[in-house]
Amino acid sequence: MKRENTGAKRVERTRAKQGAPDGLVIVDKPAGFTSHDVVAKMRGMARTRRVGHAGTLDPMATGVLVLGIERATKLLGHLALTEKEYVGTIRLGQTSVTDDAEGEITASTAAHGLDRAAIDAGVAELTGAIMQVPSKVSAIKIDGKRSYARVRKGEDVEIPARPVTVSSFVVYSVEEAEAADGTPVTDLLVSVECSSGTYIRALARDLGEALGVGGHLTALRRTRVGPYKLDRARTLEQLQTAVDDEAGGGLPVMPIGEAAAAAFPRWDVTLDQARLLTNGVRIPMPRFDEDGDGPARPAAAFAPDGTFLALLENQGGRAKSLAVFAE
Repeated sequence: MKRENTGAKRVERTRAKQGAPDGLVIVDKPAGFTSHDVVAKMRGMARTRRVGHAGTLDPMATGVLVLGIERATKLLGHLALTEKEYVGTIRLGQTSVTDDAEGEITASTAAHGLDRAAIDAGVAELTGAIMQVPSKVSAIKIDGKRSYARVRKGEDVEIPARPVTVSSFVVYSVEEAEAADGTPVTDLLVSVECSSGTYIRALARDLGEALGVGGHLTALRRTRVGPYKLDRARTLEQLQTAVDDEAGGGLPVMPIGEAAAAAFPRWDVTLDQARLLTNGVRIPMPRFDEDGDGPARPAAAFAPDGTFLALLENQGGRAKSLAVFAE
């Protein structure tokens, strides 16, 4: 088995000229870039086509975007299911075709003098386990075609509501302002913790609708994806500088084992168990859940020498491989 470095260094630096690195890169995405734009930039820096991301960010949004390089791409689908945190600004008094500031304003209603209690009540209705209709201008597929593509062709798209969980929705400030067209509006500074698949701009739309004045998202910054926060993120400029720095160490990459241990429960197995797992044997596996009666969580299995072996799920009391990393 390949031994993974488990020393004190928390960031593995691998020169691109020595080959593409294996691991995660936490990017602070700039405004105006699509998630695919960032992936394209990373492919150039890492000199490999094998780069993906764990959950998109709209072009307007900034903040944490988790990228996987080479074998770490096998983690991305599982990381995308984790909880996320955002800070943003909601403008009450105007609606847009995209439910955010990138779209054309479709309606305006004077929204000064809103009752704070009414705002808080509307926020409370959008907190917890809710049914949410995603924004029409989104990547949701309707009959095999992206919703945004249908809207751009002038189609009237109906997207079914789906369950999401908003763990926390907090309003920090309420400020009256004036929109560019002169409409009296109210801007809310908010934070949201939510499950994967939640549209923050849909929360803005629904809050404005509940208050009778309309609403849309004017700014959004993602501050966390699962365990990965902004303090680990680097801008594209910082990453490019690291790649270009001959005396540095190349692209800063979070090793796969460290990334998995941060995001999933850790299961340290014996040498015999490690041998069986790497040979595809479904050995008995303990349950990993947060409260003792919830669904079993995937777990990251590590050999006695620290090698990250596989991401596993408990199926009928035995380990089923979701992704194998040991070579």
